[in-house]
Amino acid sequence: MALKASNEDQRQLLTLQETDTRIVRLLGKAKALPQTQRIEQLDTELVQLDRAVLERLGAHDDAAAEVARIESDVQTVEARLQRNRDRLPTITDAKTATATEHENATLERRRGDLEDLELEAMQQQEDAATALAEARGAAEAARSERERLAAEREVEAAGIAQELEAARAERAELAAPVPAALLALYDKQRERYGIGATPLQRRTSVASGVELTAAELHEIRQAADDDVLLDPGSSAILVRTDESGI
Repeated sequence: MALKASNEDQRQLLTLQETDTRIVRLLGKAKALPQTQRIEQLDTELVQLDRAVLERLGAHDDAAAEVARIESDVQTVEARLQRNRDRLPTITDAKTATATEHENATLERRRGDLEDLELEAMQQQEDAATALAEARGAAEAARSERERLAAEREVEAAGIAQELEAARAERAELAAPVPAALLALYDKQRERYGIGATPLQRRTSVASGVELTAAELHEIRQAADDDVLLDPGSSAILVRTDESGI
């Protein structure tokens, strides 16, 4: 048995469809906020940037440790030299004195070599500190941009959420007076095909944009005002209005 509903109830579906279309658009807008794509890019970049910070921090720590090691070696050499210099005036054995002077010469050469190495290590530490600062700066800039975009997105999402809440409340109000069977068919067709109801306007289905054939229009003219018809093009409920042209 064909479903029947007053033309007034069927026309109510058109307003309901407008609201449902607005809800769908708002949901799509919420999923495609302009900040989202850039935030996702920044999340990927931040993984790399944070890794670079850790790597450069490790390089800096290694360089600092090398400087400290060389400084310790220099201090050890200098302490040995100082002990030999303090002892030298008290040594009475010529052979021992000669050996001590020879050792001092060796220690002085060693100290010179260590000081050269220390300068190189200090330069490496300085370069590592510069690289670390650059890596931290890049990571901080990316993180700052992400936080700014996330805050903007949150504000926009909150606005959309308010619009959605209002639209859903309006939807519930519009759906309340629609007969249950008619509403069930509308929801079924909308879920299946994307559109639940469409007006017949100047012999054309608005949903499909296709003018109905003469045979299809004849069937519509033969139908009672309370017959619920389906659009052959979109499968939505085809609602006859004053602009249908039949």
